[in-house]
Amino acid sequence: MEKTGELDDFDRKILHEVQIDNLLTSAEMAERVGLSPTSVQRRLNRLRKDGVIRRDISVVAPRDVGRTLTMIVSVELERDRADIIDSFKKALRQDPFVMSAWYVTGQTDFVMLVTARDIQEYEAFTRRFLHDNPDIKGFRTTVVMDEIKTSFYVPPWG
Repeated sequence: MEKTGELDDFDRKILHEVQIDNLLTSAEMAERVGLSPTSVQRRLNRLRKDGVIRRDISVVAPRDVGRTLTMIVSVELERDRADIIDSFKKALRQDPFVMSAWYVTGQTDFVMLVTARDIQEYEAFTRRFLHDNPDIKGFRTTVVMDEIKTSFYVPPWG
């Protein structure tokens, strides 16, 4: 849903601020963007209703909750059929081990970000989610050694 043509500079300033700290009060946000708190709240409600702001979430440090391994997994499907693609997308959305996932072009069909407590838990995940799926041709795992940056920030200016 593209809304960029409908966003003005105040909307973009609000989007910038809310991505940095979504716990700001309307008064704090208003001071930063140059609007009244009521106007900020009205705009935030519209941005959420229109789907520009998809969700308000907290980003949790995986290691701090015992998820010591993070992997980037590239998956190649056996066949490029819509029903197989849709089924795999549904499985990705539902599995709690999968933090993020993308349907991509190139040599692989999907890329996913996965966390696990340890290598044994990851192996169990691969058996359950990948090896036991007859529609998976193959997959490659890259283990993350050091998290350099984690961000969902999207520059609001075109």
